[in-house]
Amino acid sequence: MAKEKENGRLRALIPIGVFLVIFLGAGIIFEDFYAMPAIVAFLIALFVAFLQNPKLSFGEKMKVIAEGVGEENIITMSLIFLCAGGFSGAVTAAGGVDSTVNLGLSLIPAHFVVAGLFVIGCFISVSMGTSMGTIAALAPIAVGISEKTGFLLPVCIASVVCGAMFGDNLSMISDTTIAAVKTQGCEMRDKFKANFLIVLPAAIVTIGFFWLITRGASYEISMDLEYNLLEVLPYLVVLVGALIGINVFLVLIGGIVLSLIVGVAGGNIPVSDMFSVVGDGVTSMYDITVISIIVACIVSLVKEYGGIQFILHLIRSRIKGRKGAEAGIALLALFVDLCTANNTVAIVMAGPIAKEISEEYGVDPRRSASILDIFTSVGQGTIPYGAQLLSAATLTGLTPFAIIPYLIYPLLMAVCGFIAISIGRNRGGDR
Repeated sequence: MAKEKENGRLRALIPIGVFLVIFLGAGIIFEDFYAMPAIVAFLIALFVAFLQNPKLSFGEKMKVIAEGVGEENIITMSLIFLCAGGFSGAVTAAGGVDSTVNLGLSLIPAHFVVAGLFVIGCFISVSMGTSMGTIAALAPIAVGISEKTGFLLPVCIASVVCGAMFGDNLSMISDTTIAAVKTQGCEMRDKFKANFLIVLPAAIVTIGFFWLITRGASYEISMDLEYNLLEVLPYLVVLVGALIGINVFLVLIGGIVLSLIVGVAGGNIPVSDMFSVVGDGVTSMYDITVISIIVACIVSLVKEYGGIQFILHLIRSRIKGRKGAEAGIALLALFVDLCTANNTVAIVMAGPIAKEISEEYGVDPRRSASILDIFTSVGQGTIPYGAQLLSAATLTGLTPFAIIPYLIYPLLMAVCGFIAISIGRNRGGDR
């Protein structure tokens, strides 16, 4: 019994296995990985977790999950999700998305148009904090560029998806970044700096790739490119505020207020709709907030039963030192994302395990947060059943498999991530 307690218990992972079987099984059977809502699969897994370990009473199990859900980082993460949703709703209603897209397009040189789509996608996704919103905004433009220039549509839309995944990994208000930071216990600006240095070479090479394969042609944009710099201002305020270290709640609330002022002054938001646009944004984050809470419940019980200890023992037996621990976190994050097809959920699930590994092997929290976010984004940006590729395919009439060959950025992220692990130094840990 003592050895089992030290090594953990494999059977404690049954709830996670049940989730994967139900979620992936439904996706395979119905040929639609969103046929089974993730929240339903997680609720079934939570029910299975409650059925385990009869030595604990129902009341004791409720106490375990209450302590897990009430943990500071879980509560903080959930509140930030809601604030980020409120900001997204307000700034979108104020015209921020359209102005940002048009501003970027107006600055692109004609011979740089496809590579420029990637750059615009990077800026918009960092500003908006959503890869899906970025793809929805830029996919029609990618179609138009393909028709006018003769470039392959998969190339044009791939540049948009690559740019969307750049910001999904780095944005201060992206749910993936929020989850990575809060599960690892570090500051957003510190994680941003560490993460940015790792993926910057990948972004630069990606720009060169898209320019190289589309050089020699140009495209004059005939659409109206009206923009208002005031409508872009809330994005810049939030980005700069987060980078200089202002409390994230103050930054987001300030962004909401500024967006509402700009929207009302510009006539985009009627005074009577001020609160509803914020409310709509908050509502858009309900799903991921509730899923995060349910996942925290499951992880709490799995940990109580010895499941987390089992995974840690399994990893310990196969890795040596800090670099091995970082590689283990990377592979864990990638595997969980491939199974869940949602990088935020993958981070919430893998985060507690990554935290245990990082503490034992001296991995800086900024480092573990970056690795989690990078490698879940690698998976999310390349799997044909992920929301990003499915959305891009639906909006353009392509199949995900037609786009995948040109998705160079997620692959370069993986390369840069593993290079950083193999040669990188780690503040606060061993060298």
